[in-house]
Amino acid sequence: MNYTILVTGAAYGTQNASTAFLFCKALVETKNILHSVFFYCDGVLNANNMITPATDEFDLIKAWQNLNKKHKVNLYVCNSAALRRGIIENEKILNMNVKKGNLAPSFQITGLLELANSIKICDRIIQF
Repeated sequence: MNYTILVTGAAYGTQNASTAFLFCKALVETKNILHSVFFYCDGVLNANNMITPATDEFDLIKAWQNLNKKHKVNLYVCNSAALRRGIIENEKILNMNVKKGNLAPSFQITGLLELANSIKICDRIIQF
């Protein structure tokens, strides 16, 4: 089966994102195809490079990045939702009074068209 995962919960404060990550991990371990993870609404906060969990807490942002590196899973972030929540990629800072963007490596800023394309080619979409 080919899956797309839609994450709408923030990295910390809700269970949505951590449950989504555990589900994604199970998918790739059971030889399913995880085409992409799309972060929307508060889910875009999973791509904030400025979040620093305590040393004894699970680092969800790093876990998403490792999923991308190890299994080549696309990590898409909704552009509009990201801008509303202060997630800025380095390329956007030229038009703003910001010295450095805070989009974490391995995450890609994109639009809802990418979500639509992912849904079109997948067998299942699951939202967390």
